[in-house]
Amino acid sequence: MPITSVNKDPGSLTMTVIADFAASRERLWEAYVDPRQIEKFWGPEGWPATFTRHDVFPGGRSAYYMTGPDGEKSGGFWEFLSVDPGHSFEVRDGFATDDGEENTDMPSMRMTFSFEDHEGGSRLTTTTWFGTAEQLEQLLEMGMEEGMTSAMGQIDEVLADLASFAAGNGAELQVLSDTQIRVSRVIRGSVELVWRAHHESELMKQWLLGPDGWSMPVAEPATEVGQTFRQEWAPDEGTEGEPFGFTGELLEVEAPFRAVTTERMIGMEGEPSINELTLTPHADGTLLTLVITYPSAEVRDMVIGTGMVDGMETSYARLESVLA
Repeated sequence: MPITSVNKDPGSLTMTVIADFAASRERLWEAYVDPRQIEKFWGPEGWPATFTRHDVFPGGRSAYYMTGPDGEKSGGFWEFLSVDPGHSFEVRDGFATDDGEENTDMPSMRMTFSFEDHEGGSRLTTTTWFGTAEQLEQLLEMGMEEGMTSAMGQIDEVLADLASFAAGNGAELQVLSDTQIRVSRVIRGSVELVWRAHHESELMKQWLLGPDGWSMPVAEPATEVGQTFRQEWAPDEGTEGEPFGFTGELLEVEAPFRAVTTERMIGMEGEPSINELTLTPHADGTLLTLVITYPSAEVRDMVIGTGMVDGMETSYARLESVLA
């Protein structure tokens, strides 16, 4: 068990948990900022977590839910108040309703996560500030201490798995729900460069091509909320296929970390999908995560069945060459 101490202080309305790990501070940090990794341990045993959003930058937000043994769900969120990459972050932690909104019937807490080098590895100090003595007592009675202890007991296994999350693995698809998927890829390049490659027309035309034999004659990015983007592809001479394209509206933007757009195929009717792009600094460059919400499970399965992820990997590999 990595936890070395738990200190509850009713006077200061805090609970401080200290845990030591054999892995480096950088590796421990990575496990917390990568949604693929944190969801493997954040929920207590028997209640695995699913992160549908994880934006580790000041003003960012995480959204997750834990699923119990009988299928029941318990939702939560983090609002990131400050982030010192590799060293610490501070969040407002709260409960969420079934639709992902804050559950105002339950208290929220302020939490800090401090990552330090320590003998033979790293140390994580987690401090929780409660609003009142009643809130502290209520949350402890609900099993908060036991939940954190159980969650931290699962981190070592994640830290030991170096291969699954390394650069060079290619684009990874995860199904989050009937209508949501997440595609993840570590890109060798800084967050700023990867952001530019997604939002500057001439750069987009160099890599965002999909399979070999196609070109991108139209790349009109949206850079301000309310603007419309347009992307079109065409087969090169001798390549089979028909031209196609996508368009949509920019709904949210926090450059260079997050962009949310609608997306629909040009000429097609129906409800659009929602694309949430998040870029997070990584030891090997940038962790890119793209959460896509489709109108239905049928649309989700149809798109996945087109070989979408293979095409994305071809483009991401080309992006690394462009950035190099």
